[in-house]
Amino acid sequence: MAPAAVKLMQNRIDEQFEVLRQNRRAGFTAYITGGDPNLERTIDIAVGLAEAGVDFLELGVPFSDPLADGIANQLGAQRALASGTTLPKLLYTVSQIRCRIAIPIILYSYLNPIYQYGFEQFEQDAVAVGIDGLLLLDLPPDEHLLSDRSSFLHRIRLIAPTTSEDRIKTIVARASGFIYYVSREGVTGEQSSLSDSIAAQVEKIRRYSALPIAVGFGISNPEQAAQVAALADAVVVGSAIVRRIGELANDSEIGPKLRELVRPMVQAVKLISKSQR
Repeated sequence: MAPAAVKLMQNRIDEQFEVLRQNRRAGFTAYITGGDPNLERTIDIAVGLAEAGVDFLELGVPFSDPLADGIANQLGAQRALASGTTLPKLLYTVSQIRCRIAIPIILYSYLNPIYQYGFEQFEQDAVAVGIDGLLLLDLPPDEHLLSDRSSFLHRIRLIAPTTSEDRIKTIVARASGFIYYVSREGVTGEQSSLSDSIAAQVEKIRRYSALPIAVGFGISNPEQAAQVAALADAVVVGSAIVRRIGELANDSEIGPKLRELVRPMVQAVKLISKSQR
């Protein structure tokens, strides 16, 4: 048992949240689709985001039927698939990214690509290339097709505004790393305003889990990022970044221009001082 406990502490997600707690601030998570606009550019984009001060990188596995995603992320997945991205190629690309950045990498995926790859082989390969966590969008809370006992690959679990307290208890019992709270019903996408229920929902989850809570879906500007940073342990921004990647797909300055988009949101999050828990 002792060796497993030591390995768990070595996960970059745990280490990063500990640094954030010590600095009394929330983390900033950037979501991009792996292979959008192509795998080579994905490396440059990931490095640029880390240079902009991003604390966590969430990397989407492109899938042909992304039911939880809005139009920006759907188009990102289409671009990635059209460029020839597959899960094996993406894992190799992660190994290239890991050589250049140290921040935690969370893989965001639907179940089918990993089912096709093979669950046990996927876990071995994901850990080997430097992935720290796995978020499966369409895995029911009652299922755990990959062992929940892994000391290396955290199992990130989703909670929605409609999740009952009984379901919250079930979900958090099988989670590790952090809890991802989906701040609104529906699919991913930029929103002009945030839900009024975020604060109450985050506090409800805290009653059942000591894990950090990240909030995503709909956050797209510095003001919204700062609002969420005051309530949660991490802010997730995805669609705004993916939409901009689509606009800059053929631009040789895609890295610097994405930094221009992301850095003000990162800075807004870092300015929110939080009490230590």
